[in-house]
Amino acid sequence: MKLFVNNLTNVDFSYLHPTRGLMGESWLVQLELDGSLNDQGMVCDFGIVKKLVREWMDTTIDHALVVPTGMDRLDVKSDAGETEVTWQYPEEGELVCRSPSRAIALVDIEVVTPELLAGWCVEKLMALFPQEVRGMRLSFVPEDIEGAFYHYSHGLQQHNGNCQRIAHGHRSRVEIFVNEERDGKLEADLANRWKDIYIGTKSHRQDAADGVNVYAYEAPQGEFYLSLPSSRCYDIDTETTVEQIAQHLSARTKQIRPLDDVLVRAYEGIGKGAVSEA
Repeated sequence: MKLFVNNLTNVDFSYLHPTRGLMGESWLVQLELDGSLNDQGMVCDFGIVKKLVREWMDTTIDHALVVPTGMDRLDVKSDAGETEVTWQYPEEGELVCRSPSRAIALVDIEVVTPELLAGWCVEKLMALFPQEVRGMRLSFVPEDIEGAFYHYSHGLQQHNGNCQRIAHGHRSRVEIFVNEERDGKLEADLANRWKDIYIGTKSHRQDAADGVNVYAYEAPQGEFYLSLPSSRCYDIDTETTVEQIAQHLSARTKQIRPLDDVLVRAYEGIGKGAVSEA
């Protein structure tokens, strides 16, 4: 007997890609369980399934930096509840991320793909389910987006939850309206400019060598540090909430089209975001 839950939850995280570097991502989670019926005539209660998987995803992958420990040019150090990851971009320089260990998911695979990460998750999750569950199929599915989208990473120092982690991210669509009409060119230009970007807050910046951006701050979960090539970064004056990102984008678009009405719908992952008019 099989039990399935479509769109059980979604995960927003960043990970290290072997050529693209730090990438934000958002995936839907699909789940299928294989097992025998218990005394209640169930493989497992849907409430238990959803609670177990959501809580595990929330504490393991969601809003974390996922690091495939088998990738090349990688060095990882962990001590006293803190993890430091150092990775060399193929051409542009070095990334260093140091944070509380729970903000970095070290995954024993060579590269992050939906299939390989799902396999790793299944190994961990199976131990949490009752004996009636004999098998599990978990799938990560990117949102089907028509139009422009970009991958971005960021950290929100002032957030009380896991959004405070300095290197987590999203795969997000963007919609730009000029005089109430979608402008596909403006959307595509932004998505190209912000491909695999780190959106930083200027007040988090520290002095660094030319060509390197360093961000650091202390938040409720601990101290966070990130350095990476400047070419991969874009700074704004405020915290990088989706509301502030939408406001920044509408203001920048207004500079390009000063005589027109501008509206920006900026997304933070799947199915949520903010609207700003200028």
